[in-house]
Amino acid sequence: MLVLGIETSCDETGVALYHSEQGLIGNLLHSQVELHAQYGGVVPELASRDHIRKLLPLCNELLASNQKNLADLGGIAYTAGPGLLGAVLVGATFGRSLAWGLGIPALGVHHMEAHLLAPLMAGDPPPLPFVALLVSGGHTQLVKVSGLGEYQILGESIDDAAGEAFDKVAKLLKLGYPGGPALAKLAEQGDPNKYRLPRPMTDRPGLDFSFSGLKTAALTLINKLGDEAWQAPGQADVARAFEEAVVDTLSIKCRRALEAADCQHLVLAGGVSANQRLRARLQQELGDKLGAECHYAPPALCTDNGAMVAYAGCQRLIAGEREPLAITTKARWPMTELQPPAASQQTASHN
Repeated sequence: MLVLGIETSCDETGVALYHSEQGLIGNLLHSQVELHAQYGGVVPELASRDHIRKLLPLCNELLASNQKNLADLGGIAYTAGPGLLGAVLVGATFGRSLAWGLGIPALGVHHMEAHLLAPLMAGDPPPLPFVALLVSGGHTQLVKVSGLGEYQILGESIDDAAGEAFDKVAKLLKLGYPGGPALAKLAEQGDPNKYRLPRPMTDRPGLDFSFSGLKTAALTLINKLGDEAWQAPGQADVARAFEEAVVDTLSIKCRRALEAADCQHLVLAGGVSANQRLRARLQQELGDKLGAECHYAPPALCTDNGAMVAYAGCQRLIAGEREPLAITTKARWPMTELQPPAASQQTASHN
């Protein structure tokens, strides 16, 4: 089955083709960074309008560049949430309408499930069960994965997620938008021993996260340093201290999660999973010392993209999952509401 994947949950328009037997066929992405940079963050209305402008041309380019046409499609998958509701609606209405016109099934995909499954597109996917660390945008979660749609939340952020904290501290350091990648790049120049920030909630049992206090600690340090915090090398030293604190915290919690779930495989997914210091620390602390295996998506598939949506949708479609013509989108959508394809089918048949 050839599936068209559509991602429009926030500030990137992504489309991809995934074949159930041949794998990823093509993947295109349009970023809205320049559009939102002047505002210092995503403007939802502008994001929705840009998705409308870019989605159809991207789909046409994707099909043409891979010598495919609409008749080749066996299904369409689109992000149905969580995300900016107006942006999500653009992809959902386009995908659902196109599928209806072609007489093929369409399926709304959970954005975080798509991130979670993205590393499985690699050549050596982890065996089940495994633990996944999802660090994307407003989400930081540890999940035990026993199968498609079989997810147990082991821990999650009770306030700011790691990605949000990266962006907010980057803003404090006057690094512009998008702040997270800029902060990580700047941190490479920093002295890891110059400053030390707290590792929140690691001095007590449990797998939940809290990064709001760490953000406040970074603000306190920046205020103490004054102008030095926005000049070299002080700016880089603060960035490094913050990144080290986040990486250490995530690493400690991942180790606990693997031990609690009795698993030897960790999947790292989401935008923050592209952070090279985090990958190196997890390999050092979990791989080299604990003997666990860490699995990642390729860097291009860590941030929002159509490939992960196409893959997640394809897995559910080939398992027989179908949806009615009604378009259902959700700005908020807990992963605990997801079900295996067979259970989803039973629920749909009773509605």
